[in-house]
Amino acid sequence: MPKPKKPPRWYFSLRSPYSWFAYLDLTERYPDVADGMDWIPFWEPDAVTQRMLDEADVELPIVAMSRAKNFYILQDLSRISKARGLKMTVPIDKDPNWEVSHLAYLAAQEEGHGRRFIELAYRARWQEGRDITRPETMGEIAVELGLPAERLANASDDPGLRKRGLDCLVQSYQDGLFGVPFFIYGREKFWGADRLTPFVAAFRGQPLEEVEKGWQHHDELPRFSAPGGDTGHAGGCG
Repeated sequence: MPKPKKPPRWYFSLRSPYSWFAYLDLTERYPDVADGMDWIPFWEPDAVTQRMLDEADVELPIVAMSRAKNFYILQDLSRISKARGLKMTVPIDKDPNWEVSHLAYLAAQEEGHGRRFIELAYRARWQEGRDITRPETMGEIAVELGLPAERLANASDDPGLRKRGLDCLVQSYQDGLFGVPFFIYGREKFWGADRLTPFVAAFRGQPLEEVEKGWQHHDELPRFSAPGGDTGHAGGCG
């Protein structure tokens, strides 16, 4: 299979449990794929970034989540986490500002700690019940990374990081993203944690059956039964 003109890439959200599940599989099962593509964050913008998006004439696919969908996803997370043997918390987000953690990721990436930051942020949110929308939490993660606390705690105040964040969201719009996790290989797009194996097959140029056969050797991490989105990015991103 010829290489795509644009690099393979995946859009993830630190807010999304399904992105966390996909992250675990990417790093534990398919490290070659994880290492060979671009990692691009996606999040619900705050008022400042929204004004910048409006000026760029970019409308992200974010709509209100229904109560029924929210309850379904909570049940789904319980099923998946139990099947995978994960002790999982589902925090209640009250007035969150997602710029705080996602721009902190971009700051950590600039320091060469992007992957490790994602690991710590997912662990903090989904296993330790910590609020990753608080600058103080980002400061604590910075210390774990060996960085000055203020480098990550104040990331959302950095105009340069704001611009980088805007570029990520504009790129997601141009790529046709409508939910996370979202994988792209050439012109092929794959949405949801359960679409990871077809993406891996496209990335490696392998038959899907070969990738799925390899999956069967990891029964301790069972496959997903339904497409996954995001508990927080409502509607179109779920």
